[in-house]
Amino acid sequence: MALPLEGIVVADLTQNVAGPFCTQILGDMGAEVVKVERPGRGDDARAWAPPFWGDESATFLALNRNKKSLALDLKRDGGLEVLHRLIARADVFVQSLRVGAIGELGLDFPGATRINSRLVYCAITAFGKRGPLADRPGYDPLMQAYGGLMSVNGHPGQEPARVGTSIVDMGTGMWAALGIVAALRQRDATGRAVEVTTTLFETALMWVSYHAMGYLGSGEVPRPQGSGTAMIAPYQAFPTADGYAMIAAGSDAIFHRLAAALGAPGLADDARFTDNPSRVRHRGQLVAALSAITRELKTADLLERLRAADVPSAPILTVDAALAEPQTHASGMLVSAPHPRVADYRSLGLPILWNDHRPEVRRVPPRLGEHSADVLTWLGYTLDDVRALRTKGVIQ
Repeated sequence: MALPLEGIVVADLTQNVAGPFCTQILGDMGAEVVKVERPGRGDDARAWAPPFWGDESATFLALNRNKKSLALDLKRDGGLEVLHRLIARADVFVQSLRVGAIGELGLDFPGATRINSRLVYCAITAFGKRGPLADRPGYDPLMQAYGGLMSVNGHPGQEPARVGTSIVDMGTGMWAALGIVAALRQRDATGRAVEVTTTLFETALMWVSYHAMGYLGSGEVPRPQGSGTAMIAPYQAFPTADGYAMIAAGSDAIFHRLAAALGAPGLADDARFTDNPSRVRHRGQLVAALSAITRELKTADLLERLRAADVPSAPILTVDAALAEPQTHASGMLVSAPHPRVADYRSLGLPILWNDHRPEVRRVPPRLGEHSADVLTWLGYTLDDVRALRTKGVIQ
């Protein structure tokens, strides 16, 4: 099946997580992505290990499938010219350099669009171009701290906790990919270049959007809720005889079914628990009453009861258990491909289907500079040119 971005060329001057996640999404959608990396060490994420898979960083492998690697020294004579040729051929240019660095290369939006007047230009930055923090670097945990996300994560009274994945980085990559897809449609309609900008900081703020709305409306500063959420009860993990289980009673009808399934129908008639606002106000008493029942049951028995009563609930799985979960296999989210260096290579695929088809791994994550010669010959360099550039250290 033809993928939606088939024929689109992406010049990728990003590293770490946000930018590579963006361009991997575009690659999964069918775009031809050329990842430009420094010779010698490449993307910093190549060294973000252990864990390794074989001799490669698992982090890098998770973010860089369906790409070619061009190892290019932009500081050597001829290096910038190669990148200019690539941008001239590209539909999309994604970069995540600091504002000053991209300006020094002459590849800010005005500079890049002088090379290609139909370019979709995407800048992924920490804080954007404006404001007192515009020149500061950005990493995911810093943004979780700056954006208020850490303040609502974890348990009350405990030290601040980072969300256990790079949610700001990956969220920013998703916004960037969405912006690029929309910009391609606009570019095709107008014939003119489009600038897309997204920031880690703004993504962090967006992740706390309903917390922010609650504060703006009530003046109450949101606090950590552990496994729960401030505005719904019961909606959290409950202790069992052998662990914990997640229960999400998001409506009064579900709460009635929950009380009946636990053999305590009187809870639903208790004046403290008659509707969600009442349950939220009396959360502590409610959780204590429910926990007294759930901790007497094994997790599997509790979940069986709740599912039979149509009460939303779930086990709290570790990553290995989540990957072994039958639903994971039925979904087809684990995609595999032959890999020359990694045995039994598999990866979590794009969580989107087109006509019931999930994009495949057309190209496994590349070795540093694996496609340098291929890309240069595609850009019009002769084999003699390629050898000369490699001898001078411009490419690897």
